Amino acid sequence: MSEDATTKKTPGLGGISLNFVPAAGDGSAPVSQSVAAATGESVDARVVIVGSGPAGLTAAIYAARANLAPVVIGGLAGGGQLMITSDVENYPGFPDGIQGPELMGLFRKQAERFGARVVDADVERVDLSRRPFKLWAAGVEYRAQTVIVATGAEAIWLGIESETRLRGRGVSACATCDGFFFRDKEVAVVGGGDSAFEEALFLTRFASKVHLIHRRDQFRCSKILKARAMAHPKVEIHLSRTVEEVLGTEHVEALRLARTDGPGEERLSVQGLFIAIGHRPNSAVFRDWLVTDEKGYLRTDGPTTATDIDGVFVAGDVDDHRYRQAVTAAGEGCRAAIDVERWLEAQESDARAREAASTAAEPRRAAEATTA
Repeated sequence: MSEDATTKKTPGLGGISLNFVPAAGDGSAPVSQSVAAATGESVDARVVIVGSGPAGLTAAIYAARANLAPVVIGGLAGGGQLMITSDVENYPGFPDGIQGPELMGLFRKQAERFGARVVDADVERVDLSRRPFKLWAAGVEYRAQTVIVATGAEAIWLGIESETRLRGRGVSACATCDGFFFRDKEVAVVGGGDSAFEEALFLTRFASKVHLIHRRDQFRCSKILKARAMAHPKVEIHLSRTVEEVLGTEHVEALRLARTDGPGEERLSVQGLFIAIGHRPNSAVFRDWLVTDEKGYLRTDGPTTATDIDGVFVAGDVDDHRYRQAVTAAGEGCRAAIDVERWLEAQESDARAREAASTAAEPRRAAEATTA
């Protein structure tokens, strides 16, 4: 790429932002973010991790324990989607469950204990044209030998006030995460694609009835999923309907539905609402550099977490639109950190081999020069 690559700008990461918190005793230069911004100094790191959800902070734990002194640029909404999740009962090691924000606080504390430095700032732009890679956040330039992109994804919501108010109190975007809480209750799923049908069919394991609501008069899902849902005795289909309001004070009690095929409104009594209209990967700032699929999710190159740019790796929901679980994201963070460690070792081994070969060649070159 040309020299003007460093001026390339892309939109900031929605929801990604983290104050420079140097960890004591990590052996790295304790350059604070405010000082670096004021003096124009850059911050050098062997690995910079972008994102502070389960993938990013797990990568930080592994990288820190490998003495790589990682810097985590975690974002304003640090912690990922678990920060808006109340009860987490399917993460291993917590038999009584744990609050999402508490779990992510423990992730961060563990990463910092081993020497990871977490920065509360948005990544504004990046330059991945050459090493060291450059990332800019809150006026500071970070220069990294390797980068792990773990910016996650966010659910697409309906965008109504009542939905936001009751999020975590009956409103959810993950049936796998929260379906258990609605045993023997009536719930609704909003959406018309495969994800909505998969969520609805999964919820039939717990709910007494599942209402599938779609704003159009036909679905976009695969025929087999549609057939399964329509044949299921617990599933009721509501076409040409939109959710105008989620009713309830402390928890979901009902939905106010509007018709899209004519006038009129309806009230549907349910105790849970699951939004399944899609997810949006937080990949915008990297799209000019890394390969994405048609939905904007980053793609890895082969069986590892490596991308098509040597030294750049990806982990978590920013490249996973199938599982989207905290535990799978954490696993990918572990994989990415191990891939980074091995990549750096290979680079350093090659550099030592080149140096040794150069040193061994010196006497021969000197002899040849004397003979000449």
